[in-house]
Amino acid sequence: QFFEEVKKWADKKFPHYKIFNTICDSTSKRQAEVKRLANSVDAVIVVGGHNSGNTRRLAEIAKESGKPSYHIESEDELDLKALSSAQNIGLTAGASTPNWIIKRVYRTLESLFLKKERGWRKAFFSIQRSLLLTNIYVSLGAGCLCYACTRLQGIEHYFPHVLISILYVLSMHILNNLTGSKSDRYNDPERAVFYKKHKGFLAALAVIAGSAGLIIAYIMGITPFLILFLMSLFGLSYNIRLVPESLLGGRYRRIRDIPGSKTVLIAAAWGIVTSIFPAFSVSESISISTVIVFFLSACMVFVRTAFFDTLDMQGDRIVGRATIPILLGEKRTIRILKIMIAVILAVLLLSSAFQLISTLGFLLAICPVFMSIILSAYERGNMLPGIRLEFLVETNFVLAGIITIIWSWL
Repeated sequence: QFFEEVKKWADKKFPHYKIFNTICDSTSKRQAEVKRLANSVDAVIVVGGHNSGNTRRLAEIAKESGKPSYHIESEDELDLKALSSAQNIGLTAGASTPNWIIKRVYRTLESLFLKKERGWRKAFFSIQRSLLLTNIYVSLGAGCLCYACTRLQGIEHYFPHVLISILYVLSMHILNNLTGSKSDRYNDPERAVFYKKHKGFLAALAVIAGSAGLIIAYIMGITPFLILFLMSLFGLSYNIRLVPESLLGGRYRRIRDIPGSKTVLIAAAWGIVTSIFPAFSVSESISISTVIVFFLSACMVFVRTAFFDTLDMQGDRIVGRATIPILLGEKRTIRILKIMIAVILAVLLLSSAFQLISTLGFLLAICPVFMSIILSAYERGNMLPGIRLEFLVETNFVLAGIITIIWSWL
């Protein structure tokens, strides 16, 4: 507004002057968005440095709307008491505000709304949060994925494999969270606090789950036991320093130090335990259907993990973790994930059509479509990183299990 007034004055007094509007296009758009946002919410929070001119201007625009507005630098400055009466809160940030700070503010607000819920909705969100923090929901998704994979291959005796998948994924995810939680302080502070507070219980749960899985595998035979044992050792070594600092320039002392290793190894581990392990345990051979199902399973998990990595890019950068989105960039990664989803969909339909896998593949096509919808919603800004988004992504695997149950009844 001040710029426009100066511009009019200069045009009138000095018509021979050339005036250049150098305001950044993204800044201009953000300011316009704040105006629209303020009109549709009860309060506005602007996140960014108090010395940032760009952020201060956003805060001024928000205040001009007449709605309660707050300019904060971090979640610690949130006035939760004042915000408790607001039904809808708008959240925006300056162009230079790190995403991990915005995410922490968003998660704090999400928790505020959770406390305000009543009845079954509050209970549901509390359960949802607990299942995600403990990795129980993730492991349940692995079990559902395993169930779908066994049925795609025509394996009837699926229960022990499903149980092993649940126990293995639960154990590995908890242990890796416990030993590699440095980035969680930025990416998921709530999880970091939870793991610090319940470290003993979670460690015991991981050991019990891992041991139970190995016992079941041993009962099935020495080969399944050895496969799962080696997978467990490899998973445990992910965050452990294996190479002396004097070697390799001290750069790749742990498996996790290898660029992009996290996403690839998680996808491979899930693929093996949900598809190859059941097939090999039953027949000690790998068929074409097993290869196809492994590809589908690993790709779905790759999409899931790489997407979560895009949400955690700035926190991972801070701790020096070179994930695939950091190597390729967020936009390119999302583009690759969309291509992978299209490939998964095509392989599912074609493999089912040519009877390389069971007809369940036709119904499971819903899962990549569901994931594609989530990605598109995130790109459009309709979903922000938080409990709800994480729950939806993990639900994609649970959905595979539900679809498989329905298919088995038909």
